[in-house]
Amino acid sequence: MVSLRLEAVGWLRRAISNLPPRVKDAVCDALAAILYWPLARSAQLASHTGLPVSRFPLFMYRDGSFYSMRTDARDRFGTPLEKRFRMHEIREMMTQASLVEVRFSDSPPYWCALGIKG
Repeated sequence: MVSLRLEAVGWLRRAISNLPPRVKDAVCDALAAILYWPLARSAQLASHTGLPVSRFPLFMYRDGSFYSMRTDARDRFGTPLEKRFRMHEIREMMTQASLVEVRFSDSPPYWCALGIKG
């Protein structure tokens, strides 16, 4: 299920990233309005009623602005290059860049990491 979803997102990203810039912006804004915003606000509503929201799609945007949803939709779908890294690969890159005390977020977004220049 997860790989099918990632495959569909990858196909959509490749199609959108090849569009002319103005069209790409409009499509990414539409995705933010049609997908990101309703899903995030559903998670926000569920959160206010006391339901656990960690399984909701895009729950990490529940308290975010529409602007951040727009920019993240553009980042996800509007760029032609996508490279995914595992945590140990990121840690290795940061260590090779002379960063020490590398830490990763324990909560969404998990891909946030911090290192101190050694």
